[in-house]
Amino acid sequence: MFITFEGGEGCGKSMHSKLLKRYLQKEGYKVILTQEPGATELGKLLRRILLKDRRIVSKCTELFLFAADRAEHIERVIKPFLKKKFIVICDRFVDSTTAYQTGGRRLPVFFVQYMNRMSSQGLMPDLTILLDVDPKKGIARGTKNEKKDKFESETMAFHRSVRRAYLEIANKEPKRVQVFSTSGNADSVQESIRRTVDEKLGNQK
Repeated sequence: MFITFEGGEGCGKSMHSKLLKRYLQKEGYKVILTQEPGATELGKLLRRILLKDRRIVSKCTELFLFAADRAEHIERVIKPFLKKKFIVICDRFVDSTTAYQTGGRRLPVFFVQYMNRMSSQGLMPDLTILLDVDPKKGIARGTKNEKKDKFESETMAFHRSVRRAYLEIANKEPKRVQVFSTSGNADSVQESIRRTVDEKLGNQK
């Protein structure tokens, strides 16, 4: 099973993906948690460039670098572990590229979707958990103890456009994309995520 976590800055993806991994391991599943960008040796280099290097000004260059990261990620991590019957949990995948590059960067949807299909070899998640948060609250939460990266430093209008793009994806693919508001208690959000995953796995509790 392939599960992805998506959402804007400060939505809690890293925390909730780690909690879900621990839960599934306790239930006896083989699980790997990975991320985009940065899951491979090439990916680590690309992550530094994409998040820290402000010299990249071309929207297309940024998209191509995300696609390169994903192509390597698919071949070296995701496909091999799926073949070994692992549950693969990924912090960001193609929906991030769609939301940020079409919503935030305003690139043409058809172009971004084509790059997504090519870089992912057509692989799509079995379940996508979209953690929805008001951008203003998310940015404040996500950068509380750290310096802002390149995306976190974007305008509030940019982040609102990204959120709208995410919600449009969820509206178009309701069977795959499940939306969870993160405005409430984190424990209750995690419980809801676990119930959804258990249902997808066919576990009755």
